[in-house]
Amino acid sequence: MSGNNVVLARNTENAPKSPLYSQTVAFSHYNNLSAQLPIDPKSGNLVAGGIKEQARQCFKNIKAIVESIDHVMSDIVRITIFIKEIKDIDAVTEVYKTYFTSYLPSLTMAAVSDLPMDALVQVEALVSNGEGTIPNAPQAGDLIKLTNTTANAPICPLSSQTVAFSHYNNLSAQLPIDPKTGRVTASDVKGQACQCLKNIKAILESIEVPFDDIVKVNIFLKDLSDLEAVNQVYKTFFPDSAIARAAAYVPARTVIAAAALPMDAFVQIEAVVSHGDGTPPQAIEDRHGLIVEANNTDKVSVDPLSTQTVAFSHYNNISAQLPIDAKTGELVAGGVKEQASQCLKNIKEIIESVDHVMEDIVKVNIFLKNIADIEAVDEVYKTFFPDGVPARRVVGVSALPKDALIQIDAIAGNAEGTPPIV
Repeated sequence: MSGNNVVLARNTENAPKSPLYSQTVAFSHYNNLSAQLPIDPKSGNLVAGGIKEQARQCFKNIKAIVESIDHVMSDIVRITIFIKEIKDIDAVTEVYKTYFTSYLPSLTMAAVSDLPMDALVQVEALVSNGEGTIPNAPQAGDLIKLTNTTANAPICPLSSQTVAFSHYNNLSAQLPIDPKTGRVTASDVKGQACQCLKNIKAILESIEVPFDDIVKVNIFLKDLSDLEAVNQVYKTFFPDSAIARAAAYVPARTVIAAAALPMDAFVQIEAVVSHGDGTPPQAIEDRHGLIVEANNTDKVSVDPLSTQTVAFSHYNNISAQLPIDAKTGELVAGGVKEQASQCLKNIKEIIESVDHVMEDIVKVNIFLKNIADIEAVDEVYKTFFPDGVPARRVVGVSALPKDALIQIDAIAGNAEGTPPIV
């Protein structure tokens, strides 16, 4: 890996530990935390009680990790909450509000079909890292977060519409809500997908960021069979500008089957967006003119609706990989082990195509059709990450594209950064 930034993995005894992944992995100006289950770190078991007790333990674990690296809860940029039952959303938000009483991070919430250890809830955090990860050379440790809210997109009392830190804007997942009425706008998935993307566009316009600065999109669908209808809408938004159309630029992308979504929506869309201006006090000469670098390799199946990896500043954002053999265009033969191996091989091919290595990966997200397959997947996973460095999230989903058993996406460090326009 070139450049001075290093992958910095850390663990504390005050939160649950695993030999398979790190509690938090810092790279440049972000700490990427592993998703936290409601596990008591002393016993290694789920805490007793119901949804509130479990949610509280998840946040306690996050707080312990954040404090162990000399940060505070208000340094959290994004919170992602997965629950097993959508009816539990109010109970979870009651707990959430006790941790964020003034400053509000960006937020994504969805119900999924299953979680590890049969937990009721899992919470994940992305945390700012103002000091950066250049060894023995702290960077601009006083970087500030910039939050923004516009009346042209839905306003939620639980979250900021977007939180910028350093070179990224992290948007809250957008539901298909009309900002004027506060209600879900349409009765069909196409109309709802259009409203989600309109909301994202309104948020970006409010901070003077073009739509084509989006580097990663996560689409949550209540019914995966609606994906083709959503794609029809998606193609009307991407690419957005003449320049992007000329380059055929589309962001990296992950599609996730949700068991249910807030407000009984059919679709919810989350975006991660470049922020070339950076956040103060980064010097002007350090923060203007950075470019988005999109890359595909023919060693991995190419999707016309997503780029395999999109780099901006010090991160590579990798699209979700299905267990597809690029030579045949079909799922690999075999069971979940073979499929997990193919997903990770695809990620390895992608990251190597941009002159990086698997050791540069800071976060891995695993989506399983059958959560009971996790032990088999872990056997394969250890062969790709023997040191257990990347942070990790595992979620059980009801379905996956192409009827796959597993899907994996990743975030990798990009030590050299992306160059300015010359």
